Amino acid sequence: MSRPHLGRTATGDKVQIWKATITKWQVKVLLSVFGVAIVASVLLYSKALVDELIANERRTVELYARQLTALQNASTDEELLYYIDVTAASINFPVITTDRDDRPVYPFALFVLNVNIDSTATIEDQRQALVALIDEMRAEYAPFDIKDANGKVLQRIFYTNSALVQRLTFMPFIEIGIVSAFIIFGYVAFSSIRRTEESNIWVGMAKEAAHQLGTPLSSLLAWLELLRLNKDEAELVLQTAEEMQRDVERLNVIANRFSKIGSQPVLSDVVVADVVEAVCRYFETRLPNLGKRIQLVRRLDPTASARVNVDLFQWVLENLIRNAVDAMERPDGLIEIDLAIKQRGGVVILVKDNGKGMTSQVRSKVFQPGYTTKRRGWGLGLSLSKRIVEEYHGGKLYVRESTPGVGTTFAVELP
Repeated sequence: MSRPHLGRTATGDKVQIWKATITKWQVKVLLSVFGVAIVASVLLYSKALVDELIANERRTVELYARQLTALQNASTDEELLYYIDVTAASINFPVITTDRDDRPVYPFALFVLNVNIDSTATIEDQRQALVALIDEMRAEYAPFDIKDANGKVLQRIFYTNSALVQRLTFMPFIEIGIVSAFIIFGYVAFSSIRRTEESNIWVGMAKEAAHQLGTPLSSLLAWLELLRLNKDEAELVLQTAEEMQRDVERLNVIANRFSKIGSQPVLSDVVVADVVEAVCRYFETRLPNLGKRIQLVRRLDPTASARVNVDLFQWVLENLIRNAVDAMERPDGLIEIDLAIKQRGGVVILVKDNGKGMTSQVRSKVFQPGYTTKRRGWGLGLSLSKRIVEEYHGGKLYVRESTPGVGTTFAVELP
């Protein structure tokens, strides 16, 4: 009686929390410090820029006040007006000249600079509006006094910052607000995508667990039925018991694999050729049931050894071989497995097939969890295999070469 055909070996990618909690907190702290540093840099630079503009405006007002003080002794009114007009041309921010009692000097058009005045209002209404503005200016900066030769205050100059300085003062906060909103939006979107991905992976993991366990369980049920039908034939009963023993061992292997996901597995020095050979023999007894004539060729260096967890590493090899089997579109296929010792130490395993191959686009996504080109599949086996090789064994798993219509070669490197 032929055994049930081989079940799928793809499995979930995120059953465990791959990063330790302390590592996640360290990343969060570093990102927070980096964000605070950026915000502080923007604020400090903008403040330095604004302070420099404010200092320039104050120096301009001071120069204007000195000019007015010097022009008090001008010989004629025409000369006074000329110099005031020339000096005022360099001022681009609000300035109001008052008498010593802080009342705006008339005519306003001459002594009030860069302030919008309602020309349709009465002079008194205009004066009141300017007085209100003077109170605001006084709260910001102390006025400059224009004195005569005896030190008596004749006039005062009030001013405030230009519109440019005011905009620059608030600009950093606007920029930080926009960036913060973008970061929050991105975080929410990323969290949503991650939750969806984790949900899909958990569903795929549950299906894979059921499938992995279902294959040997179905086989056991078949053997039990065979025992009932042939209970009087001792030889057949013994053969069936041996097959049932293999299925029970397979169940134990599956249980051990799932139990090791989520915890650091124990590594031991093993002859890698023995591990590869065991997986190849497992497939050779089942490949005929897949409806394809596939030849499994291996060239193994018997001296190659490495520190591996046998159960998990066999899972990786099963995923790679199963992936090669699924890639076969021709009735007869060839899977070649080469094991050799690297020149600089460690071992390398090549799993090569003559299947349909991959395009560059598929090749760039082949290890992403959930990505698959198969009609029936969850796209988790290669992703998990990469995790097992690189995070648990400190090695590398990658596509060495792939050509559409020619085939694909996966490489596993172990230290």
